[in-house]
Amino acid sequence: MHLSILLKKQILILSVIIFSYSTVVFAEPQQKGRGISNAWELPPLILNDLNGEKHNLYDWHGKVIMLNFWATWCGPCQIEIPDFINYQKQYADKGLQIIGIGLDEVRKLKNYVRTVGINYPILQADPELQYSLLKQWGNPFGVLPFTVIIARDGHLVFMQQGILNKQSFETYVKPLLESAE
Repeated sequence: MHLSILLKKQILILSVIIFSYSTVVFAEPQQKGRGISNAWELPPLILNDLNGEKHNLYDWHGKVIMLNFWATWCGPCQIEIPDFINYQKQYADKGLQIIGIGLDEVRKLKNYVRTVGINYPILQADPELQYSLLKQWGNPFGVLPFTVIIARDGHLVFMQQGILNKQSFETYVKPLLESAE
């Protein structure tokens, strides 16, 4: 009997994990009771990079932005980062800008960036405020990783709770890059 209860708990936990890493959210974050469809209508996202220099998300206006919320302790985040490094290398000249929002201590983020060789900007958000920041961007459950695809004009195109796989990149990001050619 005890083994049966343990097995049921493990199945439930596994189901929650699988669901949380495969949830797709289409871009309609809520702000004060109304839908926001443009990143530039949200409060400005101004954060420090890992060297303490302030950056505003609007600095990358005119690019196709993949805004990725992640943490060093997040296993699924670690799985998708090598793909992001490749995307940035391959598509930067077509207007792609990946921006990582690290929800961790600067020291841990710097170490991870150096070890893995991340080639795109990493901004640091206070881990204490991560849930309010994620909620503001359309992720009320605080699932990591979380990626928001922003078109060149600021339009919120797509949101992904969990790993952004290659199929999602091909479907939602590549057409935005090709439309400028």
